[in-house]
Amino acid sequence: MRVLVTGGAGFIGSHIVDALTEAGHEAVVLDALLPSAHEEGGALPSSTAPDVRCLVGDVRDPDTVAGALRGVDAVCHQAAMVGLGKDFSDAPAYVSCNDHGTAVLLSGMEAAGVRSFVLAGSMVVYGEGRYVCDEHAQVRPGPRAVSALRAGRFEPPCPECGAALRPGLVGEDAPTDPRNTYATTKLAQEHLAAAWARAAGGRAVSLRYHNVYGPGMPRDTPYAGVASFFRSALARGEAPTVYEDGAQRRDFVHVHDVAAANVAALAAVSDARAGTDTGAAGAGEDGAGGGAAFAAYNVGSDEPHTIGEMAAALADAYGGPDPVVTGEFRLGDVRHITASSQRAARELGWRARIGFAEGMKEFATAQMRASSGS
Repeated sequence: MRVLVTGGAGFIGSHIVDALTEAGHEAVVLDALLPSAHEEGGALPSSTAPDVRCLVGDVRDPDTVAGALRGVDAVCHQAAMVGLGKDFSDAPAYVSCNDHGTAVLLSGMEAAGVRSFVLAGSMVVYGEGRYVCDEHAQVRPGPRAVSALRAGRFEPPCPECGAALRPGLVGEDAPTDPRNTYATTKLAQEHLAAAWARAAGGRAVSLRYHNVYGPGMPRDTPYAGVASFFRSALARGEAPTVYEDGAQRRDFVHVHDVAAANVAALAAVSDARAGTDTGAAGAGEDGAGGGAAFAAYNVGSDEPHTIGEMAAALADAYGGPDPVVTGEFRLGDVRHITASSQRAARELGWRARIGFAEGMKEFATAQMRASSGS
């Protein structure tokens, strides 16, 4: 199978290219080399296999997309602006890169007759995670009040009675509630993919990544994830800065596991398009191999940890300094969001293999990539 990997020179994309090559597929890379993830005047990574066709270009350009799609069987769409960014002034860039870029790509796929699509989705589409109140069962708290955050009351209360809540695991059927610009664009990408799949007779999967970390993360950029922030600080000899009280629950998943999830999803949508049933995608109507044109899957470790635990594990493996918990907060952040990835296990035959302790020990000394984003 020949797969176009947009953003294939980036952090996650380059690992997907490696995983596809190792699985016997042919990868084609299209990357705009945005400064938020690459050095200024950057080039495609030297680690890219010499037989991988690499194109420098933007998915927002129809001619570039048309050229990249020639001879392609499936698309793995990783190209995007990521993270919370700096402030709302980033909104036009996020919408342009993520939503307009996806629309141009999908339009080009329809014209080229490419009908298999895997999207880099995100857990941010859920907003806050799953919460249970002892009196009112499962509830959905709204955005946290600024006054509460300033007072150090970080846990969202029950919207019915104000009682303390217990966080749990989120399934793919949970309602979506994006809380910031990036999250909004990621949900819009899913809607575009679903609309394309129905209109074009294609199959689309969104892999809702949780907190991805691992070798090759960009450093020193406001567009990276929290793992990159902490690792970059340690490399500078500074203490990792932990917001709120550090008790925010997340699901940290290694980039090698994320790459494997993409290979599994590509096999599922391609098998479905070919009318075969290998068992990898399952036969349920909600699965990628069933009757649905679009399906979403959580991609996490099923091993929740707090942000404070992650910072401490990295600092310990790196040799210090210890994290500093500031009590500060960022508007748009959610308190707890952890996933159940059991649907991916059932329908894609995928599950995370790299545990938290092993992964953090490796990441503490792993090489990171420079970027000119600031």
